[in-house]
Amino acid sequence: MAQLYYKYGTMNSGKSFEIIKVAHNYEEQGKQVLIYSPSVSARGGVDRVGSRVGFEREAIPVLDTTNLYDSVKERVAAAVPSKIYCVLIDEAQFLKKHHILELTQVVDELNIPVMAFGLKNDFQNQLFEGSYNLLVQADKIEEIKTICWFCDRKATMVIRYLDGQPMNAGEQIQIGGNEDYKPVCRRCYNEAFRKE
Repeated sequence: MAQLYYKYGTMNSGKSFEIIKVAHNYEEQGKQVLIYSPSVSARGGVDRVGSRVGFEREAIPVLDTTNLYDSVKERVAAAVPSKIYCVLIDEAQFLKKHHILELTQVVDELNIPVMAFGLKNDFQNQLFEGSYNLLVQADKIEEIKTICWFCDRKATMVIRYLDGQPMNAGEQIQIGGNEDYKPVCRRCYNEAFRKE
C-alpha cells in the first residue's frame, strides 16, 4: 500500500542528496522513478535536482499551475509496459496546497509511493505552505538531522544572513547558499538575534 512520506530537515541536512540516492537505489534494480522540483528552486537549474556535494539529477519542473496528479498519470500511461515505482519531490516546501492534495491522489488513486523532501520552517520559524500541508497530509513524517553551524547541537532552525548580519525580516522565499543561510539550533538562533 503506497504512502505519502514527508522527510524534512534544515539546510545542509542532505535532502537533495537523499533524493539522488533513493532514485539510484530504485534504478539500480530496474525500477523507474519520477523526480519533480519546484521551478522556484534553481540551485541545480529549473530542470535539475542539485546537492551541495556536487551530485545532480534531471527533474521535472513544477510550476504553480502544474497539476501533479495529471503529470504523474500521463507519465504512468507512457511508461507501459513498465511502471513508475516511486515519485520523489525536491524542495517540497515550495509546493502549493493543491500540489500536496494532488500528491495524495497519486498515492491513493495510482497506488504510487511519494517521498517529499524539504524544509519545514523558514528563517523566521514560520511554516512554508508546502510544509504545512505535508505535515497535515503525510502518512509518515521523518526528520533528516544535521548539526548546528555554531555548536554541536541538532539544527532545527535556519538563520538568513545579509552582508554577514543575521536577518529576521524579508520575503519568505529567497534562494541562497551557505553564505546566505546557516542551519542552527534554537539556542544559537536566539543568541544571534539577542546580539543585535
